[in-house]
Amino acid sequence: MLDSLAQFSPVVQALLATLFTWAVTALGAAGVFLQKNLSRKLLDGMLGFAAGVMIAASYWSLLAPAIQMSEGSGTPGWLPAAVGFLLGGAFLFAVDKILPHLHLDLPDSQKEGIKTKLDRSILLVLAISLHNIPEGLAVGVAFGAAAAGVPQASLAAAVALAIGIGLQNFPEGLAVAAPLRREGLSRGRSFWYGQLSGIVEPIAGVIGAAAVFFIRPLLPYALAFAAGAMIFVVAEELIPESQQGDFGDISTMGLMIGFTVMMILDVALG
Repeated sequence: MLDSLAQFSPVVQALLATLFTWAVTALGAAGVFLQKNLSRKLLDGMLGFAAGVMIAASYWSLLAPAIQMSEGSGTPGWLPAAVGFLLGGAFLFAVDKILPHLHLDLPDSQKEGIKTKLDRSILLVLAISLHNIPEGLAVGVAFGAAAAGVPQASLAAAVALAIGIGLQNFPEGLAVAAPLRREGLSRGRSFWYGQLSGIVEPIAGVIGAAAVFFIRPLLPYALAFAAGAMIFVVAEELIPESQQGDFGDISTMGLMIGFTVMMILDVALG
């Protein structure tokens, strides 16, 4: 598979990888055709799993390579990683304040972002789409780094990252579609909105791959930027949402399992 993928440009590689992660989101959203209600215990466990995957990916696939490729560059090895990481968090903070969205199981009075008259269903989709921006960016940056010939980045590691992101997209797709179905939307519309939340990943992936491949000095900053954006999402949204109910232990175990799975994927394949 790697040999077949290597013949494409990094932008096409990133597009194919993020189309895969989008497809897994759609597969998760398709769960609404099987059941209407999603148990809170299952939802919390899946959100915890997604958080664990993102935390592990942030270090193993993004921050560690950023630090390694900065060493010997004439600047402190930690500087590009630290700057990029904080900028990634600041970017998501700004998007969080601007993009209108509503988190799962919250009343309309707790809408975030600029004031809008958008339907509740659209706001729920936008909340998950916010998660997917850094995920797509991370995959794109990883493929761009591999194509640029950076020793610390490889095509196998980029593929491992895409697989890990895809795995945690399955519960995210279901986490959007199931509440919409519960609120009275048809199965078809619930599925449509659920898979639509993943459409930002191919867009962000292509942008990330193109940027770092053509502007190589940005690589360590871009890798750390994607990591910072993902950690912001985990700390701001995924973990708090997974701990709101009575199944905090379940979500914590899900986080541990997700971290372990992503760590194994990166070390074994990368």
